Amino acid sequence: MAVEAVVWDIGRVLVEFDLARIYRDSIPDAEERARFVAEVVTEDWHWQHDAGVPFAQMVAARSAEFPQHAARIALYASHWLDSLPGPVPGTHALIERLAARGVPQYAITNFGVDAWEMFRPTYPILDHMRDIVISGVERLVKPDVAIFDLAVQRFGRAPETMLFIDDNAANIAAAQALGWQVHHFVRDPVVLEARMQALGLL
Repeated sequence: MAVEAVVWDIGRVLVEFDLARIYRDSIPDAEERARFVAEVVTEDWHWQHDAGVPFAQMVAARSAEFPQHAARIALYASHWLDSLPGPVPGTHALIERLAARGVPQYAITNFGVDAWEMFRPTYPILDHMRDIVISGVERLVKPDVAIFDLAVQRFGRAPETMLFIDDNAANIAAAQALGWQVHHFVRDPVVLEARMQALGLL
């Protein structure tokens, strides 16, 4: 069946993501900074926010666990946007080209509510999305089947008519098992462009 729409992941597909950047000023030493985000403010811990836990609750709990790092843990919330330094090269141009051709575009993203409220106004490229399913809002996180089922319902399109693009292999596998067309994005805008051309989207 022909692909009629494109569904984007956001983090590490449309925008760079690096928790360590929050601490560039407060932890100047690169090794110490890497250790801090591997042990205290970690991506696994951050996953709670994607699942719907608010910043304030997370910071309070983590600060109680690591009281010696309370001031730095607080920066996770106050300096969140520093973890999103800029666009992933190549993908925004593809969005613009798809939009120019009238191809429907959507997104499914693991993103917490507080972070999304800070981030969304900074990324007008997302205006091209007809709808965005946000994990923190729905309290459903990729690769949970339920978030893909919700997206099918919201977007009003059959899975096999949509190309889902994500950098996470588990998310790709989950979508593919549900019948979606998929593209595992590994910082390969040229390869993605070729895939879209082969599908007649560009």
